[in-house]
Formats: sequence, C-alpha cells, structure tokens
Amino acid sequence: MDFNGEEPNIFEGISTAGTGNGAKVYLETYGCQMNVNDSEVVASILLANGYSITQEINEADIILINTCSIRENAETRVFGRIDLFGQVKKNKPSVIIGVLGCMAERLKDELLEKKKIVDLVVGPDAYRELPTLLRAAESGQKGVNIMLSADETYADISPVRLDKYGVSAFVSIMRGCNNMCSYCVVPYTRGAERSRDPQTIIHEVEELVRNGYREVTLLGQNVNSYSWSESKGMVKHTVNFADLLEMVALVSPFLRVRFSTSHPKDLTNDVLYTMAMYENICNHIHLPVQSGSDRILQLMNRKYSRNSYLNRIQAVREIIPDCAISTDIIAGFCTETELDHDLTLSLMREVGFDFAYMFKYSQRPNTKAARHLVDDVPDEIKSRRLTEIIELQGKLSEESKKKDVGKRFEVLVEGTSKKSDDFYVGRTTHNKVVVFPKEASSIGDFVLVEVTSCTPATLIGKIVDE
Repeated sequence: MDFNGEEPNIFEGISTAGTGNGAKVYLETYGCQMNVNDSEVVASILLANGYSITQEINEADIILINTCSIRENAETRVFGRIDLFGQVKKNKPSVIIGVLGCMAERLKDELLEKKKIVDLVVGPDAYRELPTLLRAAESGQKGVNIMLSADETYADISPVRLDKYGVSAFVSIMRGCNNMCSYCVVPYTRGAERSRDPQTIIHEVEELVRNGYREVTLLGQNVNSYSWSESKGMVKHTVNFADLLEMVALVSPFLRVRFSTSHPKDLTNDVLYTMAMYENICNHIHLPVQSGSDRILQLMNRKYSRNSYLNRIQAVREIIPDCAISTDIIAGFCTETELDHDLTLSLMREVGFDFAYMFKYSQRPNTKAARHLVDDVPDEIKSRRLTEIIELQGKLSEESKKKDVGKRFEVLVEGTSKKSDDFYVGRTTHNKVVVFPKEASSIGDFVLVEVTSCTPATLIGKIVDE
C-alpha cells in the first residue's frame, strides 16, 4: 500500500456525540490508505457505542493511535507519539491510551511492558471489541485483543468519513494478503486475504453518492486478486476485480473511481479493458515494481520477472494509452549489488514512471527476509542508491508534468490549497495534483482546468470554459 508516514491523519469536523457516556476520543492515524479507512471504521464503532470524537488531544478522555509496521521509521515515529501521549497522561491520569493496528498486533508485549502508559492494544481484526476493551481499561485492566480473523471484513459497518470536505472516500474491498513478499509484514499483521461481498461494497458506494461524494478509491493490499463466489442452487457465481470495477463504475457516471494497490502478477487485461470502457474510472495505475533486477525480485518473492513486469506496462500502454503509472521502489535490499541497482534505474528510464514512492530497505522482524537473508548492504550505500533513485524519478516526474502544460483536464475540486486560500487543489484523472485560482467554482465541482505551468511535484493551471 501507499505509505504516508510524514504527518498523522487526524479526524476533522467530526463532533457527533453518542447517546451513552459521551467520553471524548482523540484518534490519530499513521500509515497507508487502508489505515485511514480502518480509523473511519473505528470511529463508526465508537460513535455507535456512545463515544464522541474530538480534534483536541488535551480534552480527550481516550487517546488512540492507529499504527503502521511496514517500515522501522514508521514504528519509531509512533513510539515518539506514545511518549508525548504519556506527558498528557501525567497531567490527566484518567486518560486511556490505546494502540491500534499493525504495531499492536506485532509488538503487543513491547507496548505493554516497555510503555507502561499504554492501556489498550487492539489488532486490525478486533475493532468490534473496542467498546468492551475500553470498559476493561476504564476498570484498570489492560485491554488486549490482537487475534487475526479468517473472515472479518467489517462489511456491515458504514465508516465515518475522514475527508472533511465530503468529496473523496476510501472503500475497502478486501483485507489481508497472501503474497508473502519476503520483506513484508502485512500477511503477519493483517492476516490472510479475504474479499468483501460485492453487494455490500456497492451499497456503501451508493450511500456515498447519495451523501454527495464525487470520488471513491477501492482499497486492498492487492485489489487484482479480489474474488467473491457464492452458489445459488446448482449455479456458482463469481465476481473478480474487473467485474467489481465495472459494478462500481455503473453506480453513477458522475462518480470518479480509483483503486489501489495492484500487484503486477495479477493485473489482467480484463481490468485494463474495463478501465478503458468507462470514462469515470481514472486513468492511473499504481503498480509497485520494487526492483528492476530479476535476482532481487526472486529474493523478494515477488512472483514476476523484469520482463513480465514490462509486458504488463506494454499492455497498459496499448489498451489505455493515456494512463499514468506510478510505482514503489526499495533501495538496498539484501545482497543488492551495483548491477542490481543499475537495473532498477534502467527500468525506471524504460517505463518513465509518472511518480513513485521510494524507500531504503528496512528489515522487519519475523519476515522471510529477516529469517533467511542477511541485511548486508551498508546504510550509507542504501542512502546513496536511494538518492540516485529519487533524483532520477524527480526528472521523470518533471518530464511527465511538462508534457501536460498547455493541455486541459477535468479536475475534481477537493479542497483549498495549503499555501493560499485563494486557490483550490484537485487531481486529474492521472492522479496528478493541480492548483488553480478558485474563481466561481466550489469544492466538489468538476472543472475544466488548463495547465499553464508546473513544478516537479504539482501542475499549476486556471479554470477555462468548455
């Protein structure tokens, strides 16, 4: 999944109090889009059980942090936040502090033993138990449930939406992962793959449309392996990801549809043809490659080769010529040589990614790589290789955006620019960020924007008439 670990997501604009004790909950989220969606599920469960959500940490009765374990840096940041929460607890001893999500599952003992201030540890499949666990914590017990589930998808829970503007929403279509990439903790922290009933997904999307949302992003660790089957009499009905994507697109022609993340081994032509068929499915695919070296890909257990990845890129270019492609890249995986690194750089040049998420390899405990491979690339070499990857991608991203100057794109107005209240920000179908003067438009509108210039990270434009 895409990682966003720089700043926490904090619920904004949600002040609905429950009908029970009304205890105030401050909820902070780190990690991927799936974690954001999980926090929305948590908020829904808590509101339904008489709690309220606050944006102010100092007025909270309960502080919850939803965590990510995918990289060591993410965990370090969370431990730092827990220390800060401990200072709040010194001033207000009654406050309950809870750790949710992937770190809770992976580091239960460390959180409870080393962080005496933590009262609650809840894994990603146990959020339904939060009210019970909170009551236990209120009585002085440690509230703990990190059990993984073979079937929990929270399909019946309508999430409380994090997007304060009511424009874009995440919809989880599946949970867990079966891929077992050697570097990844997700199968251990989120469990095995299971897909949601498609009718519950469509119901959730329809509800979003009724509530004025203009865009949904379908989420899964590997959306392309989505599969739902049910038997009615002698007939077995199966829905794959291409089928689901079409079902969602048909909910409303005025609803934009995105999805993340795709695994290269499972991205079928059927999905690409479905994308090409419906204008409201955005022309962007996030297709993590991780490395351009077959030897490293094999050590990573990625289950595809450099050539097969490039074949998928070719299929995208042929079926959806105007499709943006982004990726994930890991620098300095176990035993990576300069040749392996150069192969990654050459693949980047060959594909010409529009943007990328790039990281140094961070060994995660208990993964296959940690058990069977040696993390033998010195940190200074990892850093240098990552710098070279970032510099190259910066050039590729700038080239991609320069090609858009002078073109016109339909842009969904998602909010006000962080740098100026006189400008709006939105994204093109290619998931490129555009900043433009507000003029007479409003948040939630689709506007035609002509790109007049760009920075390496952002398109700059103006609203124009048809």
